[in-house]
Amino acid sequence: MGKELDRNRSQQPLRTPSAPGDGPVYRRLAAFAGVVLRATSREVWDDAAALPATGGMLLVSNHVSYADVLAVGRYVIWSGRWPRYLGKAELWSTPVVGWFARKCGQIPVLRNTAQARDALAPAQAALERGECVGIYPEGGRTRDPDLWPMTARTGVARLALSTGVPVIPTANWGTHLIMPGRRLTWPRLWPRKTIRVVMGDPVPLSDLYGRTDVEAMRIATDRIMDAVT
Repeated sequence: MGKELDRNRSQQPLRTPSAPGDGPVYRRLAAFAGVVLRATSREVWDDAAALPATGGMLLVSNHVSYADVLAVGRYVIWSGRWPRYLGKAELWSTPVVGWFARKCGQIPVLRNTAQARDALAPAQAALERGECVGIYPEGGRTRDPDLWPMTARTGVARLALSTGVPVIPTANWGTHLIMPGRRLTWPRLWPRKTIRVVMGDPVPLSDLYGRTDVEAMRIATDRIMDAVT
């Protein structure tokens, strides 16, 4: 993991020319999220030294709260990339949340159906366009009582091995104090919580590139989750 520091990121990412994955609504949402999170939490970030400046990449993380996307997404944006997250399709029919998901170019996933694999096509296209695609390998928020990651699904491994893009692991902690549990609820903003986000080195997967067999998928998935934890 990179050196940890507590810093206030500038507004520079919101003033730079359009980058892959961003847009006017996304920029306004990022600015608003920054105002809310700075006012209600203490953000402790590392230096995101492993984050590629350009090119397709997969961002993987643990998933302990609905607030993860805002906290980790903000960290990545202020480090120079605009993530497009894969998320459960039900959110796209939720008022406000669904509208923002569509306008910000996020990718819906029909979980537990044969159509879940269909989400990999737009995700792969985004990677090929040089975008940052965010994915939670567990496929949902953890059910572990101590909030350890659950067994991961193989979708992230399929994307990684078919595209050869770097897989960058991140871990966050503290968001579960803001939005605890598995139901979408109003956030608990006060007293202020500490949110920590750190990033690891790219997951070594080059020896598995191009393979599509079950064993390769499981090996790749295990390496990715080991890096996240």
